[in-house]
Amino acid sequence: MSDTPTLISALGHALDARQSLIPQLHAEGTDAYRLFHGTVEGRPGLTADRYGSLILVQSFHGPLAADDEAAVAAFYQSAFAGTDVIYNDRSHANSRVSNPLPPDQLARAEALREFSELGVKFNVQARHAGQDPWLFLDLRAARRRIMAEAPGKSLLNVFAYTCGVGVAAAHAGARHVVNVDFAESSLSVGKANARLNTLATRPRFVKSDAFAAMRQLSGLGQPKMVRGKHLPPFPTLEKHSFDLVFLDPPRYAKSAFGVVDLVNDYPALFKPALLCTSEGGTLVCCNNVAQVARDAWADQLVRSAKKAGREVREMEWITPEADFPSSDGNPPLKTLLLRV
Repeated sequence: MSDTPTLISALGHALDARQSLIPQLHAEGTDAYRLFHGTVEGRPGLTADRYGSLILVQSFHGPLAADDEAAVAAFYQSAFAGTDVIYNDRSHANSRVSNPLPPDQLARAEALREFSELGVKFNVQARHAGQDPWLFLDLRAARRRIMAEAPGKSLLNVFAYTCGVGVAAAHAGARHVVNVDFAESSLSVGKANARLNTLATRPRFVKSDAFAAMRQLSGLGQPKMVRGKHLPPFPTLEKHSFDLVFLDPPRYAKSAFGVVDLVNDYPALFKPALLCTSEGGTLVCCNNVAQVARDAWADQLVRSAKKAGREVREMEWITPEADFPSSDGNPPLKTLLLRV
């Protein structure tokens, strides 16, 4: 049931709560941030994100009523003059965008735009061949921390998606950056992002299954045949350790090389990532599953490291910034920095 005044009131309260944050972000070269985090700001399943000239509204629990959609667009166009508000209904199977747009609005949705985060330039489209936005804004805190750590260091960015962490690290002065993802389409966006910026070093982009890449880089090795069956082709990589490793896997994925399962078997990913990390280096791990308890997950990583013969010398939680409020201090995205 539609209750437009209540929804617009919630959007207004959320914007008021960001009145000090937004100028701070703009001052440091950021014009991309969450405007409405519906889970804790009055409309679960609804989000609104600004990416420069684009305001992307998305619904995940059910479609917006037509009058709500129009009111939300009017609200943000009034608050941010000159922006385009695009609505994606992602409440259907597999969170796929399902709502058609009229031709003029579709053209604006498919337009390639630039925005900035922490002085780093990125591309965005409201509608593209995939489903998710090309940069996840709740990871800004992690990208900020990687930029602080990166100068003069090497970085391995696994499950790189559109390579935001890798491009940010290169912009901050990393001496060597390797981005690994299985999707050529995502790496293509990452390459375009790199070209937008003046970088001291050119990042490397490796199209590979994460398990195959990490097993080779760590020295564990990746056979080409398992139980008499040929595995899909994968690039050959030499053993190489990194000062920084960033691990941001999806909740669940299965390939011929292994299973990604953040609920039941994070250590299967953690061990090869750990072995890619130099002695005295830093491994940053993400887990975006809300049902995974933060402290239990951290304990699991410490035990896994010890089992692999590595000690966790220091741990630090990296929490999403103020545009991603949490009602209980335990946001779904958990990011843990480990000195190993």
